[in-house]
Amino acid sequence: MNLDYQLLEQKIHYEFKSKELLINALTHTSYANEHKHSGMKDNERLEFLGDAVLELISSEFLYLTMEDMSEGDMSKLRAGLVCEPTLALDAKEISLSDFIYVGNGEENSGGRYRDSIVSDALESLIGAIFLDGGINAAKDFVYRFVLNDIETKKMFHDSKTILQERVNSVKNRNLSYKIIGESGPEHAKTFEAAVLLDGQVVGTGSGRNKKEAEQKAAFCALKTLDKRK
Repeated sequence: MNLDYQLLEQKIHYEFKSKELLINALTHTSYANEHKHSGMKDNERLEFLGDAVLELISSEFLYLTMEDMSEGDMSKLRAGLVCEPTLALDAKEISLSDFIYVGNGEENSGGRYRDSIVSDALESLIGAIFLDGGINAAKDFVYRFVLNDIETKKMFHDSKTILQERVNSVKNRNLSYKIIGESGPEHAKTFEAAVLLDGQVVGTGSGRNKKEAEQKAAFCALKTLDKRK
């Protein structure tokens, strides 16, 4: 394998002491299975650890910064910040998908760009940073790439609800969603959705299921409407 350590480390603002941990964090199960002879390990254990570290750091952050927020609202906000689509969005900021090792089947089907694989790799990376540099290094990474631009991420997570509320605030407006395409094999389909306001397309989005595609279309529509303002 030929990983550009320097480029990735520049992007994440962290230099690994153990490059093995970095490789492990980026190795999807499909690649590890194809390279068992070389002793490759997949990133599932690191993902397990990274998920716990991320929950701790994000919980502490919300507790310290959202002093007037109830436990229920903090739980809801945390869920939105660390859910799969949001983490995949965070991963795009560092082009993480370009550095993930996937097997031939996943490569050919575009798996390296799938939200589930990319978000898992981000959690694995958090786990690897925690093991390599400790909790403060992990916290620096999470604060920089996950707990940033919270208002936009809240809008992304609740995009369908927020869009419906905006439409309801104006009389006689009609909002609807339509699946306009699907691609890929049966086990890994990608759906394309459009959101229509009074019959006109105001946003599109894609996802691995119809709900995710509609959510992304709604987020796109919200950004479109904000620009019009």
